[in-house]
Amino acid sequence: MKKILKVDNPNVYAEYVGAPLLHPQLALISYDEVSPLRSSMNNYGVYGLFIQKQFPKYLSYGTKSIVVGDSSIIAVAPGQIGGGEDNGTPLFINGWALLWSAELLKGSPLEGKMEEYHFFSYFDTDWLRMTASEYERFSLLLVTMRKEMQENPDSPALRNILTSYLKLILEYCQRIYLRQRSSKANDENDILKRFHSLLVDYFTQGLQYENGLPTVAYCADKLAYSTRYFGDLIHHSTGGTAIGYIHDFVIDQAKNLLMKGLSVGEVADLLGFDFPNHFSRLFKKVTGVTPSEFLK
Repeated sequence: MKKILKVDNPNVYAEYVGAPLLHPQLALISYDEVSPLRSSMNNYGVYGLFIQKQFPKYLSYGTKSIVVGDSSIIAVAPGQIGGGEDNGTPLFINGWALLWSAELLKGSPLEGKMEEYHFFSYFDTDWLRMTASEYERFSLLLVTMRKEMQENPDSPALRNILTSYLKLILEYCQRIYLRQRSSKANDENDILKRFHSLLVDYFTQGLQYENGLPTVAYCADKLAYSTRYFGDLIHHSTGGTAIGYIHDFVIDQAKNLLMKGLSVGEVADLLGFDFPNHFSRLFKKVTGVTPSEFLK
């Protein structure tokens, strides 16, 4: 097992990287000021935005390995796992980390909006790509937030101000997210991107609760192909079958949920299986091991 830092409070991560503790429910870290630092694989119990000019070359996000481009944002939510294993090599990176607890949002207008920000979801693993001017805008907002915490003691008024800044930052992130989704939608020639996006939307919208797992016929219809032709396109692109692609996608989500601490029954229910043993059977078919063996 990899060593995992349990970030159940924003300041756990701030202390790990040697940043000042500014507020009990929100951590704001300038990587320029704490580099070099050690990598860490984190189990998040908080929300977080990593707004950076550069990232370590190889990172994990749930069960996936990703390489993140420069001037990007990674969003994390409670229950997710991500980061880079500490191999003893110091990291020199620049940018910001902003982490906050769900408790900070209690009773605020932002509390009910968090589910609208799909870029926090494990089902959508793309990162947000900023322009140079967007990065400068984020930096100005974060510098101002930090001054508020440095110059004012914690109070209901300060928390209202902080959540207002958070909402503005998240709306900027939402604009980037929607811009990227729109760009993907215009790429009609990339069948795999459209197929993947359809699966992301299916589970994000909770369609599995009523309809169960998505079928090849459903996906073909939504993408305006006949079922047979759609299957041929996917086989040509991947060498595999469309149903195999769906099953691989579902099991990737299952692995993330199991790592989050959910039981086999809870994962089966969340992903639209009628019975837990149906889920376990598919999991072993795809991975070669049972869910419990995967966790071990």
